[in-house]
Amino acid sequence: MTHVLVFFDSVNAALTGAQQELLTHADALGEVSVVTGSAAEAVTAPLSLEPVENVYTGETAITAPDPALADLLETAVKEVSADIVLGAHTPDTVDALARLAVRLDTGLVTAANGVTSTGVATKSVLAGSYFTTAQITEDAPLVATLRPNTAERMTTPGAAPEVTVLPVSASGSLEVLEETELPKSGRPPLAEARVVVAAGRGVEGDLSLVEELADELGAAIGASRAATDAGWIDHSAQVGQTGVVVSPQLYISVGISGAIQQKAGMQTSGTIVAINKDEDAPVFEIADFGVVGDLNEVLPQMIEEIRRRKA
Repeated sequence: MTHVLVFFDSVNAALTGAQQELLTHADALGEVSVVTGSAAEAVTAPLSLEPVENVYTGETAITAPDPALADLLETAVKEVSADIVLGAHTPDTVDALARLAVRLDTGLVTAANGVTSTGVATKSVLAGSYFTTAQITEDAPLVATLRPNTAERMTTPGAAPEVTVLPVSASGSLEVLEETELPKSGRPPLAEARVVVAAGRGVEGDLSLVEELADELGAAIGASRAATDAGWIDHSAQVGQTGVVVSPQLYISVGISGAIQQKAGMQTSGTIVAINKDEDAPVFEIADFGVVGDLNEVLPQMIEEIRRRKA
């Protein structure tokens, strides 16, 4: 039996979509345990899901990027004799798993699309142009981060897992001075969204139609670098080589030319729809469906049709 250890740097009242997907991946591989930096009393309810049998925490809550997370992970790996360690592809998780890989003298595969029970990881490279596989050749666990939108989300309720507190505490090298809750937009996080509507220079600063379309589709809003540099939307919404890399099931590009830097951030999307008044825009080269037209005429028609079909 393959023993899979899933790492969540923190657990809130409800698991994120990426965390649910990790459990789906792990469930297909073998016996599932979870290790998290959250306090023991906070994890039972959100982790009462079908594949989770055991949960491991520290004696105190350990907040990323505290290096004590690597101590917690190393202790948990030994506790369950883990063959595979999985985490979400986020900066804090990559940092913790990289430290773990050094401790275990093993390799780390980042942004994988999937992992097999024999420890083979598959990932897309060069903006989705090629797929590669990687496997640990030494007798050590495979440590990997998985991209979002690569599996269904595990939501099947299960029995409360057994929670074990490991003899690891926060290092004290990190002090949280203040916590501020992010404003809630009602939209999914950009990196995890299954539908993304992205705005570019062509919207000329008016994102109202883009926001209206996104809300009808339950989508996240992304943007090109030109749109974020112009101050029309926060830089956290930038999709591209120097921004967020997304891989939704549906990506709608609105008024974006599709330069190579932008393509690198969304080229692996399932279905790409491009709307641009320039028929020679590079984005049409990778689009599955293209609409040549003024977005101010096209988007209202799309929104109206979506609402009609919903009704």
